[in-house]
Amino acid sequence: MSLNSTPKSVRTHIGIFGKRNSGKSSLINALSNQDISIVSDVKGTTTDPVFRPIEILPIGPCVLIDTAGIDDCGELGELRIKKSLDVLDKTDIALLVSDVNSGILKEDLDLIKKFKVKNIPYLIVLNKSDTKKISTRQLEEIKEKTSSNVVLSSASTNVGIDKIKEEIIKIIPRNKNESLLVSDLVEENDLVILVTPIDKSAPKGRLILPQQQVIRDCLDNNAIPIVTKENTLRETLNSISKKPKLVITDSQAFSEVDKETPKDIPLTSFSILFARQKGDLNELIDGANAINNLKDGDTILIAEGCTHHAQDDDIGRIKIPNMLKKKTEKDLNFEFSSGVSFTEDINKYSLVVHCGACMMNRKEMLSRIEKAKSHNVPIVNYGILIAFVKGILERSIEIFEGANTNDDK
Repeated sequence: MSLNSTPKSVRTHIGIFGKRNSGKSSLINALSNQDISIVSDVKGTTTDPVFRPIEILPIGPCVLIDTAGIDDCGELGELRIKKSLDVLDKTDIALLVSDVNSGILKEDLDLIKKFKVKNIPYLIVLNKSDTKKISTRQLEEIKEKTSSNVVLSSASTNVGIDKIKEEIIKIIPRNKNESLLVSDLVEENDLVILVTPIDKSAPKGRLILPQQQVIRDCLDNNAIPIVTKENTLRETLNSISKKPKLVITDSQAFSEVDKETPKDIPLTSFSILFARQKGDLNELIDGANAINNLKDGDTILIAEGCTHHAQDDDIGRIKIPNMLKKKTEKDLNFEFSSGVSFTEDINKYSLVVHCGACMMNRKEMLSRIEKAKSHNVPIVNYGILIAFVKGILERSIEIFEGANTNDDK
């Protein structure tokens, strides 16, 4: 994906599921009008989930996820099935693709149950409809059996492709595009100061994704973003005649920015904004308060949504563990996860500390929060933790009083 493309994390995720050789990859090619997925009559051609960007108007940017067959076999097949099911945690809409010649089978019905448990809107696609006629009565029986609308399609002849897109538009969750960054916090012509330290972890020649997205959100709402560094914040504040509506900082500069920002100007961080946009702000704040309950010997999971090369002063692997040890004065153990993997044994942890999730979609972050919550394991994100440890959490969340905490699920 090019640097100018919409990030995958803010696209609607459409998971394509079904048995092997049901035509999932062919359907993706037809929906995207590109030969982007390998198609073969050999069962099991798709092994790992494959992500493909697409635009579906009026939804906008989407990503299609091609998964391995849910009837895969053997030891490797079981691993592929697990990876396919893991995709459910990030799926906004599911398409269940079935070969019209075999109809809806037990594996399909089992998958539908999983859709319902995870509250995922879904659509049944009877593919390869050019190879077999199906009566209206049979179609109604399938609708009743699956509790879903059914679309007859043929990826090879493009029959039903537009209908699938129409149905996707109908069933998209209505709150999907209501996740908030600053749109409800600022008004037209408000000044917003963005403090963006440039250190060795900053990508050469550009800003990190959270900073880019907040700037765009300010511009979309006709606010006026002013970008500065932590060592030029005072000069920036002194050079403007209008009081800023909000100061937003990188979490690692929280203490310095807190000292330089007058108390009558609201202050928060990029990471806290993403805590609200991607997850459950109230739950993550509760996770910060649980830090006071940590004991000697407790194990803490530091979880990141992306993979990157850890540097000498890495925030997740070095700085946050040191902050927690200093704050609690306890002998703590730390484990780490990154990328698509989270944890299979969450009960072993006394606390989960998660990154800002800028590379993850809201569905996936909420699933991680829910997993922790269901096992009574507190979870907090980097920005909220840092604000808590620095003693400025209360100030950093004042801006959200009366605003939408975006904790709907």
